[in-house]
Amino acid sequence: METQTLIYLFVGLSFALYIAIAIWSRAGSTSEFYVAGGGVNPVVNGMATAADWMSAASFLSMAGLIAFLGYDASVYLMGWTGGYVLLALLLAPYLRKFGEFTVPDFIGTRYYSKAARVVAVVCLIFISFTYIAGQMRGVGIVFSRFLDVPILWGVVIGMGIVFIYAVLGGMKGITYTQVAQYCVLIFAYMVPAFFISFMLTGNPVPALGLGSEVSDGSGMYVLQKLDMVLTDLGFAAYTDGSKSMIDVFCITMALMVGTAGLPHVIVRFFTVPKASDARKSAFWALVFIALLYTTAGPVGAFARLNFIDTVNEQEYAQAPEWFTNWEANDLIAWRDKNFDGRMQYRPGDPFEGAPVFVEGETGLSGERLTENPTTANDNEVYVDRDIMVLANPEIAQLPGWVIALVAAGGLAAALSTAAGLLLVISSSVSHDLLKQTFRPKITEKGELRAARIAATAAIVVAGYLGVYPPGWVAQVVAFAFGLAAASLFPAIVMGIFSMRMNREGAIAGMVSGLGFTFLYIAYFKLWEPAANVEANWLLGISPEGIGVVGMVLNFAVAITVAALTKAPPADIRKLVDNIRVPRGAETPHMH
Repeated sequence: METQTLIYLFVGLSFALYIAIAIWSRAGSTSEFYVAGGGVNPVVNGMATAADWMSAASFLSMAGLIAFLGYDASVYLMGWTGGYVLLALLLAPYLRKFGEFTVPDFIGTRYYSKAARVVAVVCLIFISFTYIAGQMRGVGIVFSRFLDVPILWGVVIGMGIVFIYAVLGGMKGITYTQVAQYCVLIFAYMVPAFFISFMLTGNPVPALGLGSEVSDGSGMYVLQKLDMVLTDLGFAAYTDGSKSMIDVFCITMALMVGTAGLPHVIVRFFTVPKASDARKSAFWALVFIALLYTTAGPVGAFARLNFIDTVNEQEYAQAPEWFTNWEANDLIAWRDKNFDGRMQYRPGDPFEGAPVFVEGETGLSGERLTENPTTANDNEVYVDRDIMVLANPEIAQLPGWVIALVAAGGLAAALSTAAGLLLVISSSVSHDLLKQTFRPKITEKGELRAARIAATAAIVVAGYLGVYPPGWVAQVVAFAFGLAAASLFPAIVMGIFSMRMNREGAIAGMVSGLGFTFLYIAYFKLWEPAANVEANWLLGISPEGIGVVGMVLNFAVAITVAALTKAPPADIRKLVDNIRVPRGAETPHMH
């Protein structure tokens, strides 16, 4: 069977499975829509959490970052897994025992304030839309390459699929759909990794293959070979890091704290029967996530080695089929600067940003011409980092069914996170803004209808951002994690562990932490990107790591303001005491 036919088959079958699960598990009440009825098994919830968390960024982008950044990209592996330790220890069981539906619910009730709830909703919606735009873009890229449709139609199809199982099924439908998506995406990620590891090193386990000798008779280990190949071409050694210690620490911490403060991850711990199950869920989520994260490093290293081997100094006229396939989607390009007909892969960006092709124009060597090529360096090859996981099986010449599996996995990763984020947005609008703030007398049926309308509107906005991504979509990690770390995380932690923290302190802390982090990231990423160099950073901390400073500022302002203002009422102190005491955790307090 042809590869393209296999791709249609695998993607079609996976979509049919997701839709069937959504119809089978349709939500019939607000409890089922928001928290799947609160009766999900911890292992099942851990698997759904892993799928919710492992977005297009984890599946598509992370190994690409590791492939091209090398040692410096280790911050993503440490930060994104370490966040689950914080969740398990500091947040999950306490929030489950509190027993409400959403993060703004906790903040609004704990800080006895509608203003605090609204600030939390604003933080949550901004974080979620920032994050979801990247997911829809990922859906469009996968569709455009593998299903031969324009990115616009790829996003539209993805919107339709998410609409069916997120709007119909709510959290109940999403939970069981995400279990299926986890199975698809982890299988799709691991199978080519096993193949490539075995082909390169003779060891089928990728994590062990990374520390093995290359099977080319050179007697060199994988990382030794990669260091040698890169330094010979003028790149920095793969195992060398260029970031300062303080920046590595701050980025890792921002990603950890940001993970623990991301609303679509936190809400998953409201879906289990009791508080002890929330901690078990976090443990299982970390186990399921670690399967992919311990494989991402080897996948990135193998991809860089294979990429150089199949591209550098190759004649363009005899370029491999995968190169021309991705070139047709404008995600890889070559410009023959020295007119020798060969592709020279060297340090430096050969184009100003992504390539913009001149329609119908070709160069002397037959390459598709691009506008405004940079000629200040010898590099002639442009490659979009996000394609490395998708292109890996093609570069390694693996069977067609493996390529089809990776296409289905990439879509599963993007769609699972998109659905989780859409649910968080819809529940914030219907439950926190309508039911708890502006229309407290709304019926359950009316609230459920409002949730579905909000989810539909959110899908349309997310789809628009996927088709026409604004400049900040590329900075999803810096924005979403920095803002979550600086705004929601401190408010939740102090709400659980500080009896003295009051509404004035919490609101002042969230506003100051969010404002500082937003302005810092926006200045260096949007307004003055040319100034984004270490010499201009505060204390040498990059925009990706500044969420830690925002978090510290949030804590400092909140504690100071709380000390100068009135203590929380007695019933709130009793509520905090109830959340923290293990006794009674089997019967969570609902109010």
